[in-house]
Amino acid sequence: MKNFLYGRASSTRAAVDFLSNRKNAFFLAGGTNLLDHLKLGVEYAEVLLDIEDLPERELTDLEEGGLRLGALALNSEVAADARVKSNFPMLAEAILSGASPQLRNMATIGGNLLQRTRCSFFRDIHAPCNKRNPGSGCAALEGAHRNHAILGTSEDCFATHPSDMDVALAALDAVLVIRGVTGERRLPLESFYLLPGDTPWRETALAHGEMITAVELPPPFFVHSIYLKVRERASFEFALAAAAVALEVREGMILAARVALGGVGTVPWRAREAERLLVGAFATPEAFEVAAEAELAAALPHRDNFFKVELARRTLVRALSEVAEKWGGFE
Repeated sequence: MKNFLYGRASSTRAAVDFLSNRKNAFFLAGGTNLLDHLKLGVEYAEVLLDIEDLPERELTDLEEGGLRLGALALNSEVAADARVKSNFPMLAEAILSGASPQLRNMATIGGNLLQRTRCSFFRDIHAPCNKRNPGSGCAALEGAHRNHAILGTSEDCFATHPSDMDVALAALDAVLVIRGVTGERRLPLESFYLLPGDTPWRETALAHGEMITAVELPPPFFVHSIYLKVRERASFEFALAAAAVALEVREGMILAARVALGGVGTVPWRAREAERLLVGAFATPEAFEVAAEAELAAALPHRDNFFKVELARRTLVRALSEVAEKWGGFE
């Protein structure tokens, strides 16, 4: 790791003002992703500004049952909060399915939102990678890509977004509160992440110097939800496929649905086509199959990850079925 300057922020405004005027500077909170990249040479920092002392750590009730998560709240704190477990169970389940207890005790909500791909070629500074070195090519096209994405891909990059938490937040219609030098703005999480296209190095809508200060969750419309993660081993493993599902069912009919997929997209994948087909349908295995197949019709697998299409379909159908069972079973 190369030498860098280190400082501690005294206020959110001072932190934003400081970082916006420096090119190779980063905010440092838990550091569970950033420090790895500095050690590997994937990132280079002249300055790290420690923001752990800033006040953006509280979990605060919003009107009508919504919840505001401070961006510096630890993953473990959020998963253990009674309001999260009661009103947003899929979020607690998603957080607890990721990483290890030690990492969850270090990692922050904001850091999780900004974590970068675990693609081995991105993390290998000797390999071509358009995300790390624009225009250099994508080594994964001909290399090992079993764990890569099948949705939202391009020929320039098809690295998978690694987060579990962000998949649940996508399904929950989360809104990010962002602070910059010109003030505060709010941005739906679904608009925050950018598809790779031909500019895969542009991953989010966050401008340099801007800071995520909070995540706001609207009041839940649902009673039952689930986060289902399929992986190669039971713990400490990234998803091969995952589904965050919430349904509202009355007399067997689906009145509302929120669905997002993980492990298969270049971004946390909001399954809008599946939602469209589910709403107004009866909660039956046949309806779930139709919705899952329609969502995955856009999948573009490569040589080694064709299996993800079927795996994602089965994962989504199973998640929908388990939520339907909580409502009293199928019609």
